[in-house]
Amino acid sequence: MKHTYLLLLLCLLPTCLIAQKARKQPAPTPLDKLKTEVVSAVDARKDQAQQINDMLFSFSELGFQETETFTYLTTLLEKEGFTIQKNISGMPTAWIATWGSGKPVIAIGSDIDCIPKASQKPGVAYRDPIVDGAPGHGEGHNSGQALNIVAALSVKKIMERDKIPGTLMLWPGVAEELVGAKAFYIRDGYFKDVDACIFTHVGDNLVTSYGDAGNNGLISVRFNFEGSAAHAAGAPWRGRSALDAVELMNIGWNFRREHLELTQRSHYVISDGGDQPNVVPSKAAVWYYFRERSYPKIRKLFETGLAMAEGAAKMTDTKFTYDILGSAWPGHFNKPIAEAMTANIKKVGLPTWSPDDQMLAKATQKEMMARKTEGLAVKLDSLSLPANTAPTMMMGGQTFVPLTGGSDDIADIAWSVPTIVLRYPSNIPDLPGHHWSNAISMATPIAHKGIVAGAKAEAMTLLDLLLTPELIQQAKEYYVNEQTKELKYTPLITAKENPAVYLNQKIMTDFKPKLQAFYYNPAKYKTYLEQLGIKYPTLRDDQKAEAGK
Repeated sequence: MKHTYLLLLLCLLPTCLIAQKARKQPAPTPLDKLKTEVVSAVDARKDQAQQINDMLFSFSELGFQETETFTYLTTLLEKEGFTIQKNISGMPTAWIATWGSGKPVIAIGSDIDCIPKASQKPGVAYRDPIVDGAPGHGEGHNSGQALNIVAALSVKKIMERDKIPGTLMLWPGVAEELVGAKAFYIRDGYFKDVDACIFTHVGDNLVTSYGDAGNNGLISVRFNFEGSAAHAAGAPWRGRSALDAVELMNIGWNFRREHLELTQRSHYVISDGGDQPNVVPSKAAVWYYFRERSYPKIRKLFETGLAMAEGAAKMTDTKFTYDILGSAWPGHFNKPIAEAMTANIKKVGLPTWSPDDQMLAKATQKEMMARKTEGLAVKLDSLSLPANTAPTMMMGGQTFVPLTGGSDDIADIAWSVPTIVLRYPSNIPDLPGHHWSNAISMATPIAHKGIVAGAKAEAMTLLDLLLTPELIQQAKEYYVNEQTKELKYTPLITAKENPAVYLNQKIMTDFKPKLQAFYYNPAKYKTYLEQLGIKYPTLRDDQKAEAGK
């Protein structure tokens, strides 16, 4: 009898342990249940996300000329019940869409412009433009608004049903490649009532960061020189060449580079070099980006540029003026919101990539001679920590901070409102950036899956911000007590500057009629790949042979 009882006890023990363990699991909270619901709602909108993404990819519009994108997105949001404010900061393609009422006000943004000469057929692992020489989404800015809209609409439905207070504010990063808009948004007060901002940008993993992002700020300046025209052969002594002034300024700057700090990045294009060789150019212009790691250093670099321009004008007996075309601060992002987003990212995880997705990625990486040809990410990145900017001693007692590269004017928003940037896996790792190859994935299942994953993480974080008042408070405390305790935002633009909305007009006038023939028609085709007749993925024979190995 004793043995029978012992045997029965041993049989029941695993069941008891499992029951005990189950009792220790916390019951799902109402917020947890809403997050589960919103993830399913995003999944239900995956076709809508794909259509928005593919439509914007087909428009391929450069900065300040995003007219089709403007009409498409504002019309869509108006139908969904959003109130649209158009022509903000005097930009015809800029808008703000709001829905809801009261606090908190959460801004949700993403860029919309594309890259010159980056036209490329999606899903094709080698150079194959849709329209030769035309602009294209060689950065992936066609995808972020799709992510934001799907996330916002999924959350909006829950807010309506459960009468959750708060305001959703969607907005576009116009002309981000020109850093031409966001500082004007801040200057003109469009974010003064915003409590938190989530910005999305295409990447190759699902990740966010906080603190100093380690990137540069910049000021974008065009120097305009004016001299006197003359017959270049018959009476050149009567001319004063504005082009000579441009070239002398560039020569002076290139000699000065050796004596600039290691953290600076500066580059230029001659945007006006005269009309024809037999006429001494009476007008010429050069366009500079001056990049550095802090506001004072950006100003100092700009002042050095002004001195170079003044010297070039004196040497050539010409005059010069300058126009500030855009600006961006170095980025600094909010820790509490980033931590909340990271917790949600871990719940979502990376998409499940198909063999075709990986084949396209690896073939593209090999085509572009990438350092790694491992395909798409299969492991989540961790929360990115602040950049190490502590001074390091070098030979001779010099100091330096880690060298940096790019800039993004989302930083001007981030220095004014608690902000994070969510990067989502719609692009192929280790490509050049600002390049046609970065467009290869951007209207394919890779982009579509990455958008949906990002939308889930964003939608859950929106619910955190709406339903957890302490998160908003913690975000504000970090912004006040950490980020801006010793450094306050000082705009690099002034009240007299206006957005350079004329930029890219000629290029889009030339290419838009050719691109219109390829605009996506979702009423007829499920995907843009189908409309273009592209077999996914498309590889050359040598790429197929390599993939077969």
